[in-house]
Amino acid sequence: MVSAGVVGHTLWTSAAPALTYGLYAEQWRLTHTVTAGLFAIYPISVVVMLVGFGGISDQIGRRATMLAGLFASLAGALLFAVAPDVWWVFAGRALMGIGVGLAAGPSTAAVLEFTSPARAKSAASITMGAQATGFAAALLIGGVLTEYGPWPTRLCFWILAILLVILLAGTWLLPRQAAGGAAGDRRSRMPFVPKDVRRAFAVSSTAMMAAYTFGVLVLSLGGQVEHDLIGSPNAFLNSAVLSLFPVVMAATGLIFRTLSPRVALIVGALVSALSMALLILAVNLRHLVIYLLATAAAGGAYSLLFVGGLQVISAAVAATYRGGTLSALYLLGYLSMGALALILGAIASTRGLGFAVDIGAVAIILMNVATLVLATTASTISRSAAPP
Repeated sequence: MVSAGVVGHTLWTSAAPALTYGLYAEQWRLTHTVTAGLFAIYPISVVVMLVGFGGISDQIGRRATMLAGLFASLAGALLFAVAPDVWWVFAGRALMGIGVGLAAGPSTAAVLEFTSPARAKSAASITMGAQATGFAAALLIGGVLTEYGPWPTRLCFWILAILLVILLAGTWLLPRQAAGGAAGDRRSRMPFVPKDVRRAFAVSSTAMMAAYTFGVLVLSLGGQVEHDLIGSPNAFLNSAVLSLFPVVMAATGLIFRTLSPRVALIVGALVSALSMALLILAVNLRHLVIYLLATAAAGGAYSLLFVGGLQVISAAVAATYRGGTLSALYLLGYLSMGALALILGAIASTRGLGFAVDIGAVAIILMNVATLVLATTASTISRSAAPP
C-alpha cells in the first residue's frame, strides 16, 4: 500500500498546480513566456533525473530512492505553499520534477516486488489504480480548494505536503532491501534495458508513449477546449470534467484486470484511436458531449495500454535491472509528452487550437498503430505470458 501511495503521489504532484497557474499569472502579472516556463520546468526536471539516476534504485534499493524522491517532492510542495513570488514556484516545480524522476521507477518496481506471486498479475492494475487515484484527487481537491477555500494558491499544497509527510513515514518503515546485483556497474545508475528484453520493451514503450501523450491533448490543449465548450469560470466544475479521465481510467483497470497483456494492448490501442477520432470531432463541431465521450474513452485506453505494457515488461525483466528498465519506460513517456506539448503549443499559437488537436490526435493514432503491430507479433509477448 505504501509503495502504491508513492506511485499515486507522482500523478498528484504532476496535476497539483494545474488550477493555480492562471491565478499566479493574474496575481503576479506573468507573461505567457513565464507561464510556459512554469509548465516546462517540471518535465525537464523529471527527464534529467531519469537520465542521470533512473537506475539508482537497483544500486541503493527501492526504499532509499523513494525516500529521496519524497523529500524532494515535499520540499517542492512547501515552496509552493509559501511562495512570495514566481521564482519560488519555479524552484518548487523543479523539486517536484526531481522527486517524481527519482520515485516513479522505484515505486512501480516496489509494487511489483512487494506483491505476492499469487497476485503478481494484479500488480500492474494496482499501479495504474494508484496513478488514477492521485490524478483524480489532485484535480478534485485542487478544484474545491481553489474555488471555495481560503488561500486558493496555497491550501492545496499544504494538503499535498501533509500527504507526503505520511508517505515518508510509511516508506521509512518499509523493510530494507538489498541493492541489486549491478551495484558496481556505473551504467546501472542510468536507465538501462538488457538486450534480452528489448523486444518486450519496444511493445511496452510504444504503449506507454501513446498513453502519456493523452495528457497533452486531454489536459493541456484539451483543458482549453473543455474551458471553451463549458464556458464556466468555476474551477471546481472544470476540474470535475477533467477528472472524468482518471475516474474512467480506474474503473477500466478494475473491470478488465483479468485481460491478458496482448488483449489489453490491442483493445487499448483501438479504443485510443477511437478516442482521438472523437476528440477531433468534438473540437471541430464544438460539441461538449462528444468531448466527454472522447475523454472517457481516452481514460479507458490509458488504463489498458499502461497495464498491458507494464505486465509485458515486468514479466520479461530480471529484478536486478527492473528499476532501471522501468525508469527507461517512464523516461520515454515523459519525453514524448514534453516534446508533443512543445510542438503542439507552437502549432496552436500559429495555426489555431483545432489544427493543433488534429495533428496531436494523428500522432497518437500512429503510436497506436505501432502498438498494434508489435502486440500482434507472436514472438513479442510469448516470453511475457508467465507471471513475473
